Amino acid sequence: MRKLLIFALTLLVVTSCSEKKAKYVFYFIGDGMGFSHVAVTEAFKATEKEVIGSEPLTFTQFPILGMATTHSANEFITCSSAAGTALAAGTKTRNGMLGETPDTTNVTAISYKFHDAGRKVGIISSVTINHATPGAFYAHNPSRSDYYAIAKELPETGFEFFGGGGFAKPFGKEDSERSIYDIVAEKGYTVSYGMEDYLALKDSAKKIIMLQEKGKEENVLPYRKDIGESDLTLAQVVDAAVKFLDNDKGFFIMAEGGKIDWAAHSNDLANTIFETLDFDAAIEVAYRFYLQHPDETLIVVTADHETGGITLGKTKGYTFDLTIVKEILDDMEGGEGKEVESEENPDVFNYMSEKDIISYVSDQAHIGWTTTSHTGGAVPVFAIGAGSPLFSGRMDNTDIPKRICKAAGIAF
Repeated sequence: MRKLLIFALTLLVVTSCSEKKAKYVFYFIGDGMGFSHVAVTEAFKATEKEVIGSEPLTFTQFPILGMATTHSANEFITCSSAAGTALAAGTKTRNGMLGETPDTTNVTAISYKFHDAGRKVGIISSVTINHATPGAFYAHNPSRSDYYAIAKELPETGFEFFGGGGFAKPFGKEDSERSIYDIVAEKGYTVSYGMEDYLALKDSAKKIIMLQEKGKEENVLPYRKDIGESDLTLAQVVDAAVKFLDNDKGFFIMAEGGKIDWAAHSNDLANTIFETLDFDAAIEVAYRFYLQHPDETLIVVTADHETGGITLGKTKGYTFDLTIVKEILDDMEGGEGKEVESEENPDVFNYMSEKDIISYVSDQAHIGWTTTSHTGGAVPVFAIGAGSPLFSGRMDNTDIPKRICKAAGIAF
């Protein structure tokens, strides 16, 4: 009888723990990040240690691993807006459409559902905030390219935090419209430029947009290899969002690593790796928060699609070698290998175009690419925290937002 009682009590504790709802939700989307992008980045980390193997990223150590199919409503290979709509609202749509079904009916992103439930909301991207993935979490448009109309929906959301990249086409297609920056300010958003300005303004702001310093390229965060001393990083923006949004009712943060996709479109091996590392650094911010609130925090990491068809090994044999990428990183950090020379031609980078250099790096590393576009493969899903077992196994990308809502106890 005593054993049965102990068993019953244990079962009750396990059940109650498993039903704990996620109060704080982080939703990370690595744009274009397929399984091989993750694998080559882990191999690069091993190369840094001068060993053969894989050194895990923060998010690849999460206990839950799944995979998500990515097709759109009309193509096996999705575009970012159709995938973004699926990831934000749990609905398939046609390539090129954003926040709408194929018949142009608006769909509701989970960011709105969280906000309606009293949670504060932050939307972050390393690329423009009216680009496809972030736009899917607040906008509705039959064309993902109508950047001005998409941006005009942002201040109507009332979401408390936007950050990272600025706005594409802030004056409209013909540069003849009223500035989006003026419109968002008029709607009650404080716009900050750079970390120093953000720190000065945040305490008096109810809603804020955190951008690069004026005079810099405001529309996107720089590639990791180009970051200057005063440039914002994705990790800094996520950290600022956490501190700005933290409250007793909880929050929902979507953060996109958008330049993984941009680098892969260019078949740029070094930047693909560096941007995946940058994405991981942002996830590490969320993971530190999770460690403080392990029973109330959910972190989900996935991608909208795979870009580039990257192959770890492109020639006959059993080898690829990322040493050249390590040399590029050393050059960035002022360490060994500053000249990034090859034995065959020590001055090789002095006369090559940027495009030729990108191709040369992949050739030297024996890394292949099948396309400069997207591919139709499944993408990884990693999760940790409250409700994370929901993300194990095979799923469609439309399932992910539904499961996030379930984990948080919010009706989808």
